[in-house]
Amino acid sequence: MRLRDVRAEDVEAYVRMRCDPVMMAELGGPLPREAVEERLRKDLALTAADGPWVRMIVPDGAEDDEAVGTVTLWSDEEDGVTVSEIGWMVLPEHQGRGLAKAAVRQVLDAAANGHWGEIHANPGVTNGPSNGICRALGFRLLGERDIDFAGRVLRANHWVVVPGEHVGSGTE
Repeated sequence: MRLRDVRAEDVEAYVRMRCDPVMMAELGGPLPREAVEERLRKDLALTAADGPWVRMIVPDGAEDDEAVGTVTLWSDEEDGVTVSEIGWMVLPEHQGRGLAKAAVRQVLDAAANGHWGEIHANPGVTNGPSNGICRALGFRLLGERDIDFAGRVLRANHWVVVPGEHVGSGTE
């Protein structure tokens, strides 16, 4: 598995991930295509400005344009404090192969330089696979909380990890 920067050509992968009822079941349901296309435009601009890390997941042996998911690391304001957050998605036909876990681990390894500080993850409380990734990679569960995602309030587990101290970093 390898990661690469998001590109304009990833529009169909974005649409498949964010407009699909199955993919979006834990995130309040599918988003409209126009909103997804706008999200891609924003992600491209932010990536070009050296902001968030928006990476596409490409399986071993696949061509570079065959992205099957995404992992993103960004900063946001929470109660007046800047926090770093990570999120990921993998298309249903590629789930269960360890791609998301490997992608998250790779991003955490790259973030161990200290720039991002603690990294938070907020998978839905009923999202067993994503909560399992957090648990397996050494995130610490802080509890449950409500989060805003695309104008929707979702109940999420709140996890945190310090890059360089996660499982697989060589420090555990």
